[in-house]
Amino acid sequence: MSTDPQKPTACLALADGTIFYGQGFGATGQTVAELCFNTAMSGYQEIMTDPSYAGQIVTFTFPHIGNVGVNPEDDETADPVAAGMVVKWMPTQSSNWRSAQELGAWLASRGRIAIGGVDTRRLTRAIRQQGAPHVALSHDPEGNFDIGALVAAARGFAGLEGVDLARDVTCAQSYRWDEMRWAWPEGYARQTEARHKVVAVDYGAKRNILRCLASAGCDVTVLPATASYDEVMAHEPDGVFLSNGPGDPAATGEYAVPMIRALLDKTEVPIFGICLGHQMLARALGARTIKMNHGHHGANHPVKEVSTGKVEITSMNHGFAVDSQSLPDGVEETHVSLFDGSNCGIRMTDRPVFSVQHHPEASPGPQDSYYLFERFAASLGAGR
Repeated sequence: MSTDPQKPTACLALADGTIFYGQGFGATGQTVAELCFNTAMSGYQEIMTDPSYAGQIVTFTFPHIGNVGVNPEDDETADPVAAGMVVKWMPTQSSNWRSAQELGAWLASRGRIAIGGVDTRRLTRAIRQQGAPHVALSHDPEGNFDIGALVAAARGFAGLEGVDLARDVTCAQSYRWDEMRWAWPEGYARQTEARHKVVAVDYGAKRNILRCLASAGCDVTVLPATASYDEVMAHEPDGVFLSNGPGDPAATGEYAVPMIRALLDKTEVPIFGICLGHQMLARALGARTIKMNHGHHGANHPVKEVSTGKVEITSMNHGFAVDSQSLPDGVEETHVSLFDGSNCGIRMTDRPVFSVQHHPEASPGPQDSYYLFERFAASLGAGR
């Protein structure tokens, strides 16, 4: 292993030939992905384990990454899903009473590559100006890099457009969920008095979304992304939830949209969607989705509820968006981004079917958007 602290041990190569050198941590090796940036000041563990980041490397604009370590309670899924991470400063020794492991050791044990010492401001500006680039990230403790091969690997990455990643991150089989939101001092309590039966379709569901459904009084059964209309209705749900997830909604929609259309055509069951679930619902209703230049990734995104004018501080993570100009009759826009005016929510005007682009479970406000889970629960009626 190299003992020269000045010698780079990691390299980030962009498809346009731009090279960033730094110090590697986490796993060794090489990976290719789309590069995005996230502006959140906390939650790096939740970000790395969010299934919506499949196929992406995350640049963190906040420099203090790794300072509180990691712990099993904050995972949004069993293992990191993001392909890698880019940070300004190398992680220091963690200091937090909940810390169970150092970030670098956690990444190494789960096969995820990271690079520190990068000018993340320059990198972020490049992403904003040029769009989310394809990149190759390499970590070699000896500092030996084939730059030409790394650039070629970045250029060879197929990208996320037209790619269905929900199949890669969805559950293998159905399961029940009864864990509720974390509360002091008990931690995660169990839902024992559920009033409603809800089927959650897992396109890459975050655990905290399922916890919010349970806390709102729902008995949750999670089904794989490819679940059919008959498989959903076999559970006799009071409502159906469509989860977040990664990839191109047009690709996932090839099998998800027909199921949702059947729910809309054959039942009056309430439907609530978040993130990719929002995009799936919009496409099922006849709207279009589009690839964004660099997406929305962060915990400080202001979103306005159109009907009330109320502004919510939200968490977002998406590279595709619903084209509000394509919404059909009977469907109205409910929320808009105050950053760029993009669509952040829709609803049917004649029945309890609605969805949002942002993440009301992620607590950036910290409770600004939790009412959406309560609204969904209220639409379920008396339950069973």
